[in-house]
Amino acid sequence: MTAFVDTSLLVRYLIGDPPDIAAVVIPIIDGEENLLVPSSVITETAYVLGSVYKLPRETIVDHLVDLIHKGNLDTYGLDKAIVVQALLLCRPSNRVSFDDALLWAAARSSGVNVVYALDKRFPEDGVEVQGA
Repeated sequence: MTAFVDTSLLVRYLIGDPPDIAAVVIPIIDGEENLLVPSSVITETAYVLGSVYKLPRETIVDHLVDLIHKGNLDTYGLDKAIVVQALLLCRPSNRVSFDDALLWAAARSSGVNVVYALDKRFPEDGVEVQGA
């Protein structure tokens, strides 16, 4: 069976809190079932880890990269390796937002090489960024 996972599961899995809910979630994430994670769930998970749990940006990126490397987890509609590259763009600073990084990953995964963006910090590696 294949199933989508929601932000709430990923946050409980990564944080382990509350323990009773984490105990239910851990076997799902660590199981054999194929799990699909949309980019919106990745960005929302990053947001919750930073804003609610106050984790440093580097820790958030490391947690998400480790999660995406799980064999039973797939990034829905995006190439996993490119998603990892995108997340690593977010690690050094607040220069690249998680949303922009995953839009970059979508462009790279789809083969569409042009992104219209007004943000001067939008990642340009492998895509052509054009202003509106």
